[in-house]
Amino acid sequence: MHTGMMWFDNDPRTSLEFKVRKASVYYKQKFGRLPDLCLVPPAMLTEGPMETLTDQGQQITVRAYRPVLPGHLWIGVEEQHS
Repeated sequence: MHTGMMWFDNDPRTSLEFKVRKASVYYKQKFGRLPDLCLVPPAMLTEGPMETLTDQGQQITVRAYRPVLPGHLWIGVEEQHS
């Protein structure tokens, strides 16, 4: 993903799943399509290096990515390489 939307939510009481879903809804409103990739700081992933969520019928892959700052999500559409 070269372009995406940065989302900030550092509320420790909110689950990662809720944060991703909330960012996904906003992304759809702003760009007219659902995201399928969300990059997060490694410390935010509790179940291993990658998780998959389903939001509004779309699967969103959640991956750890060190450059993303704590409390932030980088959400967008994964580029398809052919």
